[in-house]
Amino acid sequence: MLIEAADRFGLAQLHQLRGRVGRGSIKSYCFLFSENFGQKAIKRLKALEKEQSGIKLAQMDLEMRGPGEIYGLQQHGFPELQASSLLDYPLIKKTRQEAQELLTVDPELKKHNILKEIIAGNELLIAPN
Repeated sequence: MLIEAADRFGLAQLHQLRGRVGRGSIKSYCFLFSENFGQKAIKRLKALEKEQSGIKLAQMDLEMRGPGEIYGLQQHGFPELQASSLLDYPLIKKTRQEAQELLTVDPELKKHNILKEIIAGNELLIAPN
């Protein structure tokens, strides 16, 4: 597989793409090409060379490039408004645990109508582990 402008992809995306080759008995390769020779771009692509965990690569990419925007045209970088750090992994883990516990007790959110409306209005998906 050959990926041009690899520096424009997220590390998790590149990890998914490279996972599409080498599944059979025939030796295969994933070549990443970039015209960006900046230190940040090289550091990101080197991380992909060393790391095999998609979750770790996504975390590394978030730390290096920032979260981007949920709505809008900007695809990378740190947002102007920040309510909390998106790099606060203990907080993210705790929030996920609380959400899973809530859904275990009230899977249809019958006791949490406002939350149910917010989720429905934003078309969020609640995916299992």
